[in-house]
Amino acid sequence: MNDKARLTTPHGETELPIHEGTMGPAAIGIDRLYRELHYLTYDPGFVSTAACKSAITFIDGEQGVLLYRGYPIEQLAEQSSFLEVAYLLLYGELPTQSQLDEFSDIITHHTMLNENLRDFFRGFYHDAHPMAIMVGVVGSLSAFYHDSLDIHDPRHREIAAHRLIAKMPTIAAASYKHSIGEPFIYPDNSLSYTGNLLKMMFAVPSEPYEVDPVAERALDLIFILHADHEQNASTSTVRVAGSSGANPFACIASGIAALWGPAHGGANEAVLTMLEEIGTPERIPEFIARAKDRKDPFRLMGFGHRVYKNYDPRARIIRKMCHEVLDKLGDANDPLFELALKLEEIALADEYFIERKLYPNVDFYSGIIYRALKIPTKLFTVMFAIARTVGWVAQWMEMIQDPEQRISRPRQLYVGPVQRDYVPIEIRKASEVSS
Repeated sequence: MNDKARLTTPHGETELPIHEGTMGPAAIGIDRLYRELHYLTYDPGFVSTAACKSAITFIDGEQGVLLYRGYPIEQLAEQSSFLEVAYLLLYGELPTQSQLDEFSDIITHHTMLNENLRDFFRGFYHDAHPMAIMVGVVGSLSAFYHDSLDIHDPRHREIAAHRLIAKMPTIAAASYKHSIGEPFIYPDNSLSYTGNLLKMMFAVPSEPYEVDPVAERALDLIFILHADHEQNASTSTVRVAGSSGANPFACIASGIAALWGPAHGGANEAVLTMLEEIGTPERIPEFIARAKDRKDPFRLMGFGHRVYKNYDPRARIIRKMCHEVLDKLGDANDPLFELALKLEEIALADEYFIERKLYPNVDFYSGIIYRALKIPTKLFTVMFAIARTVGWVAQWMEMIQDPEQRISRPRQLYVGPVQRDYVPIEIRKASEVSS
């Protein structure tokens, strides 16, 4: 392949550099386009734009491939743990046993929150959504940890990353406890990352609590699958905020806010809502027909993906875990899960979905697992935020060290009025005002 692409426009011609990655499509460098030819590019939703160079996550949507630092997600899901994957995303390599032990110990001993944050939680309305609380609390951490705010100091960045990964489950559990009026449960350093989260969420001071190993492993697996996913909406938001030099806690709070959107982090909740609306397998054809009708706003939630044009590899993994969780936790005959399986079977045999490559994605099954684990629906996106924090901080740390990084400043294609003169209010006509 040539290392230049020639662009011909009414304003002239230019040669644009072609940047090759180690995998995936090449990218045409357009940073000189405006300066040389006075043209912008127009790419709504950034569907064809590479905004950065990254060595963290690779997705091949056509083949259904997801790699973390080069490792297939299938291998990591089967053989690894969430904290091992977190180490991999942060540092670029799988840890030795001693490195993993040290990393796990660091994360475990950063799980406590400053006691003054308790008053912050009490300031939220009694039934506030846990995601609303998380946005505020995570953003406030910069007011408590002044010793790790120099983004140009590698050690400060590392400490901030450790604190965010460690404290996110504690913040999430406290947000939930506040929303239901129960006392906060302190972290337990004897438990695993996900075991600790389950205890902080479901234990009460008056009774003993024992972590269910099936629930613990299921949550760990989901967290692995959700740890990072290239330049999605929330990750891009973290990078945009970080490009301004904002502190890491503010950047991650911005990612949480972006994740809260129903088109991003709320998709698994929407799947459950859809299944409940369908109700019984007998009604599936009716809803399949509605999904095909362009005039009907109904959509089959959990099918298709912005990037994957094949079966989402995470969906294959989580589908298997879904069977195991429901079987071992006594909900093997969960009507919603049976309905989900039937819906998948019918949709995958339908020519409409086959032609459009609308395969089930990870959200199709994750909500069913959360339901089996007794996690309330309003916490689904919170669980996503805990897992994705690892990816966010890894992407933020990579961005800070990128010598080509500049403050994000997209341009626009202006379609408003051309320049016009101010009209004094006493002589303005109604048509001018309405226009």
